[in-house]
Amino acid sequence: MTKPALFLGILLAASFGATLPGGAAVVYRSSEGWSVEGDPTSKVEGSAAEQMRKAEQFEAAGNKKGAFDAYRALVKRYGGSNIAPKAQRKVGLLLEQHGEHDKAFDAFATYLTKYPNGDDFDSVVEATFKIGKLFLDGQKRKVLGLKLAPSMARAQEMFETIVKRAPFSRWAPLAQFNVGQALEKQAKYPEAIAAYQLVVSKYASDSAAGAAQYQIGYVLQKESREGSYDRAVAMKSREAFEDFINRYPESEKVPQARENMKQIEGGTAKGSLDVAKFYDKTKQYKAAVIYYNDVIKQQPGTPDAEYAKTRIAALRAQVGDDSLRAGPERAESGARAAARRKLQAKVDTASRSDYVGPPVVVPEEKIEVAPARIKLHTSPVGLGPVEPPLPAPDKLRTEDTGLPKPPP
Repeated sequence: MTKPALFLGILLAASFGATLPGGAAVVYRSSEGWSVEGDPTSKVEGSAAEQMRKAEQFEAAGNKKGAFDAYRALVKRYGGSNIAPKAQRKVGLLLEQHGEHDKAFDAFATYLTKYPNGDDFDSVVEATFKIGKLFLDGQKRKVLGLKLAPSMARAQEMFETIVKRAPFSRWAPLAQFNVGQALEKQAKYPEAIAAYQLVVSKYASDSAAGAAQYQIGYVLQKESREGSYDRAVAMKSREAFEDFINRYPESEKVPQARENMKQIEGGTAKGSLDVAKFYDKTKQYKAAVIYYNDVIKQQPGTPDAEYAKTRIAALRAQVGDDSLRAGPERAESGARAAARRKLQAKVDTASRSDYVGPPVVVPEEKIEVAPARIKLHTSPVGLGPVEPPLPAPDKLRTEDTGLPKPPP
């Protein structure tokens, strides 16, 4: 953004801000009593009832700013009175009517915190929920009076506030579900799943619990598909959908859950085929046959299953049945295992449809042959070179070693 445009934006924000409900402080002066700072006509009346009548008169006359200041002054001056909750709710409603949803939520949240026994508690919870839903659906936050960007984090915070301040209200289960929705939209999948699981465990009898159980499976399914395929996560997704169908057989989402399970099974077979091809390329034929058989069981009659059968037959002809029988694998070192995992990750990445990097070259496996066992001999025949004989004793005595000779 250019400097002139930025300056113009600030000026516009300031001009819009001048029309917003006042944010001036409520102050006390010994000569004037309570009033709104900067407004000499906003003197706070001597009782909460009189102040309420004054605020309502302003509102009836269409003076929204005067009404807003009067209600705020009542809450500030007579916060412990029995009509203060009503005034606090009016503060939130006037902000909401003016399009200040962010500030309106804060005003309603203050009501829920300060006046949990207020007559309008349920309606205030509903108002906070609706504002949270606006942000969840993409409502933009204001910066300098201008709506700039949506905020899922703010939506998450709003619904968490509802669950905390009104845990037994009829809106609490849906609010907790929407915490999960906001986290899911931020791609925070583990946190989203935890939020949905809390709905299932804490509000099991509510209809939101069924939707949450379905969503657990859906998020796991989405997580398994993003990036490289994760078979373990896919299996958890399938289990979550099975739990959903068993717990909520009458739900309208059961057909979709079954369709998702079919997709997961297809994806699992695809994952098995990729793994089988990897082991095939790296000449680990025994493991390759195991995964090829998985593909045949999971997708009978499909092209992938036919391919798996063809490769199994080719491997049997190449290395023989004995080499392909399942059994204990040859132990490998930690370094060798790490290298194999790294290579497998490269092959998985290169096999993706959107991969644009260089091809992965699978090195020929070097088979290390252990040295032959030493043959033990029972006779001196064939022993080969032996150690030279020790010098004769008389030679040892006559050889000059540089040491003092013993006396004769």
